[in-house]
Amino acid sequence: MSPSVEKVTAEALVRRLDLVPHPEGGFYRETYRSAAEIPADALTYGSGAAGSGGQGFPGPRVQGTAIYYLLTPDTFSEMHRLRADEVWHHYLGDAVEQLQLDPATGAGRWVVYGKDLAAGQVPQGLAPRSVWQGARLVADGEHGFALLGCTMAPGFDFADYEAGRRHDLATAFPRWKEPIGALTRS
Repeated sequence: MSPSVEKVTAEALVRRLDLVPHPEGGFYRETYRSAAEIPADALTYGSGAAGSGGQGFPGPRVQGTAIYYLLTPDTFSEMHRLRADEVWHHYLGDAVEQLQLDPATGAGRWVVYGKDLAAGQVPQGLAPRSVWQGARLVADGEHGFALLGCTMAPGFDFADYEAGRRHDLATAFPRWKEPIGALTRS
């Protein structure tokens, strides 16, 4: 191995990509934020947008954002929902399982991001707006990390983020109580 080749580890990725702890869990760095804004009155969705009662966004938003997002065995993306769709991309490392719970239908499902298409993993997928989502590494991975990307349009704003409460989610989705417990903070 050449002295200039660095072993890919979670620690190396944090350092090389200048990642910082994400408030929802894991590590991240914003890599793109559009300079163009969309006025709030042009952003109204139908019913169910997180925290909005279907009234859309409380102010203008940038057209789009993108981040690097890193998960390790001791981190997870806590259950949360957003006012806009979020597209997840799997770049390196272990597969990631994302729980998605739809308050409109009461349904839940797992989406597994990864490279093993034959096993049903997907390299890219959608976490729809207003759907509760939380993610973690698939158990027993060989790399000890997953490097992902997340893109949003309109762009991410912390005002559009709603953290899930363990008790409330477990009551609304009793079939999913165990993974909700693992993907929420007490």
